[in-house]
Amino acid sequence: MQAHDVAIHLIREWATDKNRDLTEADIKNLNKIILVRPYWKEALTYDGQPTRKQIKVGDYKDYPNSVRLKSGEMFHYASPQETPQLMQELIDWYRKTEIQHPLYLAAELHYKFIRIHPFDDGNGRIARLLINYVLMKNGYTPIIIKSADKENYITALQKADSGDKAAFPDYMAQQLIWSLELEEKAAQDKDLEEPDDIDKEISLLKKGLKYESKLTQKATVDAISEIIEENIIPLFKVLEKRSDDLKDLFFDYDRKINYKVIGEQTDYLLGSKDSSWDALTKNWLDGRIRQQQKRVLEIRYNYELKGLKKTIDGKHMWLGVDVLFGDYNYSIKTPDKNEPKVFPYGKQITEDDLQNLIKPMLRDIIKRIKNTK
Repeated sequence: MQAHDVAIHLIREWATDKNRDLTEADIKNLNKIILVRPYWKEALTYDGQPTRKQIKVGDYKDYPNSVRLKSGEMFHYASPQETPQLMQELIDWYRKTEIQHPLYLAAELHYKFIRIHPFDDGNGRIARLLINYVLMKNGYTPIIIKSADKENYITALQKADSGDKAAFPDYMAQQLIWSLELEEKAAQDKDLEEPDDIDKEISLLKKGLKYESKLTQKATVDAISEIIEENIIPLFKVLEKRSDDLKDLFFDYDRKINYKVIGEQTDYLLGSKDSSWDALTKNWLDGRIRQQQKRVLEIRYNYELKGLKKTIDGKHMWLGVDVLFGDYNYSIKTPDKNEPKVFPYGKQITEDDLQNLIKPMLRDIIKRIKNTK
């Protein structure tokens, strides 16, 4: 779309210069602009068999191009050998033609160009750019072939192929009338919205969200259990490992997990370190939550450091993480003053995420230990 926008601006510049002639080099340049770079594309052989070919940009085709009609027949455009001569003849015809009305000139240029189909790809877009070049050069507003009207556009071309030479100019006249009416509405500051604009906007929104959506799934027992096993328990284990570095400053420590499911709240005391995390996963997560299909609402890990040795009264301090599971995401709250971090279900927490959650807690407790008298 950005490339096509560049092409539109370019033909508008050409159209403002009334003494400038259209050239083959201009048309090749348009192809180069809208296709940007070479790529591979699905295609049909001369006898209608599927194949792949590399699309060049800015050069005429090296291989035949064909299209299968609704009837099942193959329609073959000009051969690669014929194309250079036919394109030269097309430019000569355009410069010398005596067709008076710009609309009929534009429609005929489009039709002749399409019959040649000189490039591997982008021929339809260039043909429509050429129509608007002719119209703008002669003081008319450009026209748009709407996606919803593509069937009528193709039908008009096929009628022309069958000998109905008026079909395509008549179709283009309808589009020009629509553009002129739209231009008139704009000049009068009227509403430009069309009946199908809302439907089109919704369709585009859906297509965009397909690739941009940050939410990948809704909360379920299994989705939450997977997050706990793959993201939350690893977070607890990293926090515990870093908290262990501080325990020599205290007389004792304790580790506990508190969880809340629908209808109940329970403390789970972590036993010996070698087995506690495996037991938590096996006995609690698999054996209780998943098997009984109980949705976890909240889970909290608390690492309590007891009896700070540098104080007379033996102060206690703790590090912890609260995880709240919502319908569409879950949030992780730490004891520091930062806002909770929110994550979608179905996404792996990265190592950077883990560190960004834990570092503020460690800095906070180090600061508290230093400031304690």
